[in-house]
Order: sequence, then structure tokens, then C-alpha cells
Amino acid sequence: MKIKNISLEVSAASWRQLPTDGLPEVAFIGRSNVGKSSLINMLAGRRNLARTSRTPGKTRTFNCYKVNDRVYFQDLPGLGYARVGRSLRNQWLRMIEDYLMHRQELRAVVHLIDSRHPPMPLDREVLAALRPRKVAYLVALTKVDKLSGNGRTVSRRRMDQVLFECGVNAPIALCSAKTRMGRQELLNQIAALVD
Repeated sequence: MKIKNISLEVSAASWRQLPTDGLPEVAFIGRSNVGKSSLINMLAGRRNLARTSRTPGKTRTFNCYKVNDRVYFQDLPGLGYARVGRSLRNQWLRMIEDYLMHRQELRAVVHLIDSRHPPMPLDREVLAALRPRKVAYLVALTKVDKLSGNGRTVSRRRMDQVLFECGVNAPIALCSAKTRMGRQELLNQIAALVD
């Protein structure tokens, strides 16, 4: 896939406010501050398309980006830790779960996991929740520029083991928004699922 044009279509407080034109959607999910917005910027080849912040919980809406007039990339609020109240975090979690389980246009989920740390219990919960839905699932191990070559190998093996334990067969892309590592691999994987 080559991104020729991409634009923010809508920032929606609820997934029910997303476009209804039937185009396929790819959801980018992960814990707060794992780099979802940065990864979308990297895939788009633009620095400031999606707003980024060092503060967890910056993305508070469904940010819907139209790509090549053929597919939507959905930047979802972060899961888990964010500097907001528990009730708002729980509201986001319910909203995300509802979207993942019921959105007919959803074709693929790109699950971002920080390569420097083992997948957290919440990451395993996402894996378990998506199994009955039978949508395509990809793993993007982020921030690999902060690891040595051996560290990347360890991170990938660790993720392979978690996928095996959860009974999930999914491609894994090693990604860095800073160095653009994994960009074309991830775009190709997405294209294969939505074309």
C-alpha cells in the first residue's frame, strides 16, 4: 500500500458518529502512550497529522482518517493508564469494546505494544476479546529504535510466545515512528487485509 492522500475525516466522541459510507476500517489500539498517533503519522509520512503528546490519554476521541479514499484508519483512545479519572477511563474502555465487537466496517485491528516491555494483562484481554470477532489482527511492536538488535529479537520471541499461549496466529511488525522501521511492512500487511 502506498498512501497518496490521507486526511482527518472526523473526531467522534462515539463510534456511532463515524462515517457510514461502508468503507473498510483498520483500528489502531493499544495502551495509553504506546505510540498510536505517532505510528499513524509515520505510516502517512506526515509529522503532525495525528496529535501526539508525552502525556498519556491525549487521544480522547475516535480520530478517523480517510486513506486514498478507500479505507479508514481509526486512532482509538488509549487503553489503561491515562491522567484522567477512573470513570472516564472506564467509559473509554466500554466505548472501545463496543466498537470492536459491533462495528460492521471493521476489517483489521493493529494492536500496538511497547517492544521494551512484556505484553500487559490488558494486552492479553484485547487478544481474548477479539478472538470471537474473527477480524484480522496484526501486532506492531513499537519503539524498537530504543532496543539493541538482540533486544528486538527477545521482544519478538516474547510476543510470539504470548500469541501462541492465546491461540492467535498474527503477523508481527517491528516498528519505530522515529526511524520509520516497519513502515512498508505494516502498510503491505494492512493492504492485504482490506483490498
